[in-house]
Amino acid sequence: MSIQPVSHSEYVAAGREWLASLHGTDQTDTVTLDLNLFSEGVHYHCGGECEPYGRVLSGVPVGKVAESGLYGPYDPEAHCGRQVLRGFVFAEAPFAPGQTRVPAAMLWHGAVKASKVPGGLDVSQLQWHPRAALVRFV
Repeated sequence: MSIQPVSHSEYVAAGREWLASLHGTDQTDTVTLDLNLFSEGVHYHCGGECEPYGRVLSGVPVGKVAESGLYGPYDPEAHCGRQVLRGFVFAEAPFAPGQTRVPAAMLWHGAVKASKVPGGLDVSQLQWHPRAALVRFV
């Protein structure tokens, strides 16, 4: 009887059709996302039977929750800090089942195609703030 090891590799490329230029992609910030604030199917996808890990989508706009210091989806109607657009999830961020804190890279300056942002983004609702993302929308 012989035992032959089998290995499997999988590479996932993030869809970045929301990104309008490479400006700022070399200077992302590391943030921690609070997965409890995100919506499945809009902001992230859970893994299936063959894929145990879920993924927060690239391009999701985020704001910082003042109380916890964690990041959640940008919401102009929020009153917890998420009403200030701080940036966009740059690369898909994988997470294990049951995980609620997800490390991610955040694009905080650059150019973004607002019409391609996952979950949508109404740029007319954006308000200036000294800590807001420095983004040009095209």
